[in-house]
Amino acid sequence: MAISGIRQDYYQNNVETKRNAKNVNGTEKFALEKTGSTQELSKAEEMELFKKEFYEDLSKITVHKTLNNVAINISEAGFKAMKDDPEYREKILSLLKRDLGSSFAPRNCSAVFTVGATIKEYRGDSWSVGYDSEFYARSQDSFFKKTREKKDRQKELLEEYLEKRAQTRKQQKEMLNEKIAKMEQERSRLAKSWTGKRQMAAVSNAYDANVMMETAAGGDSLLA
Repeated sequence: MAISGIRQDYYQNNVETKRNAKNVNGTEKFALEKTGSTQELSKAEEMELFKKEFYEDLSKITVHKTLNNVAINISEAGFKAMKDDPEYREKILSLLKRDLGSSFAPRNCSAVFTVGATIKEYRGDSWSVGYDSEFYARSQDSFFKKTREKKDRQKELLEEYLEKRAQTRKQQKEMLNEKIAKMEQERSRLAKSWTGKRQMAAVSNAYDANVMMETAAGGDSLLA
């Protein structure tokens, strides 16, 4: 429906005013939403930085040689509690240093340590190596995990390489010795053959000389 005259001007001004107000409110709302997102992202970044620093602290802990495999599971509530309370963070680190550095002799073990929002939730579970399938099941998504499998595999590969190299050298030496032996046999055969030929030549020469002497002697007797 068309609007004319003063009412049209009023309508247009009123609509324009509302539209501007709507734009302003929309801009303010967007700014607030953007600020809220920035704050959430900042908190996420702070937590990520905290986790990185805590991981570095865990990496510095000396693990006892009887603890072959170790994993540390930390809940998000546990991370938040440690981030908000530095004393709780230090207490957890102290407990982990104590337990990771403890001897499990006379057996070698795999262990999983669990950290929650309170000290009561802290616990450790261990299994003898060879009977530690539970460790691998519970450490698939662990925050921190340290195993000796990689080192053992590298050692195994090195031993296999050294063994193969030793076998190759042994085979090469055997082949070389066999070749030398064959060459020596051939040299000996040739030497014997050469010696035999020389002896035969000497015998033949002696025979020819003897025949010639006998022939000459026979000729002289006929002339006489």
